[in-house]
Amino acid sequence: MGHYSTLYTHADGGILTLTMNRPEKRNALNPTMMEELTHALEAAGRDAKCEVILLAGAGEAFCAGLDLEHLQTLSAKTMEEHRADSERIARLLRTLYDTQKPTIAAVNGAAIAGGMGLATICDFTLASPEAKFGYTEVKIGFVPAIVSAFLRGQIGDKHQRDLLLTGRLIKAQEAFELGLVTQVVPEPELLQEARALAKKLLCNSPAAMQATKRLLSQHAHHHLDEEIEAAIAANVEARTTGDFKEGVRSFLEKRAPKWPSRSPSSGH
Repeated sequence: MGHYSTLYTHADGGILTLTMNRPEKRNALNPTMMEELTHALEAAGRDAKCEVILLAGAGEAFCAGLDLEHLQTLSAKTMEEHRADSERIARLLRTLYDTQKPTIAAVNGAAIAGGMGLATICDFTLASPEAKFGYTEVKIGFVPAIVSAFLRGQIGDKHQRDLLLTGRLIKAQEAFELGLVTQVVPEPELLQEARALAKKLLCNSPAAMQATKRLLSQHAHHHLDEEIEAAIAANVEARTTGDFKEGVRSFLEKRAPKWPSRSPSSGH
């Protein structure tokens, strides 16, 4: 698999565990982690010894989404650099979605924004009762564009609008009721249950599971291509707005945002 600075990898009997390993940053996605995760998923897809991929997070969080300190440095970037950064997260999520090996997420804590995308794009999502999920982008003046390309097919338009427009956090049980979580498992048994599920999958025909996943990807191929391209454009545009710059700044400064786009006469 190679050596990674932000990932811990463990291969055991056909099961490859990829553990996001930036616990001090709640496993937030910086460019290095996105590239390493994408590389690891692509390598696993080519590795005949790997039959199931298990995705986990070190420490108390699963993945807190894009690293906001990295995002703050983007305010001075060019449109080309913004696009490259948007394409990086899009490629990661699409690689996870398209991999022909079955994928399981073991969600031990917060799975926010892009982190929720990683958790719920997996074929199976196991979560502890304390795990929290949310597409919180609107709270920092951002647009949850790329994740929305995957979300509508999972939960339908009305639920998607609720999550994306409110930016609210939901617990594992509500995520289960929406169909975003496969199983709610007590925290001490989470990895054990994820591995037990992986072992059940190992009893199936690897070729048949891969052919099934290939078929499912083909069903979604054309609309995903179009929606992700539109999402990248929306993502790039959002990164250049005053609301985004103020949203990230206010979050890092732990204060309420003052949205530049709000009319002075609106009274808020």
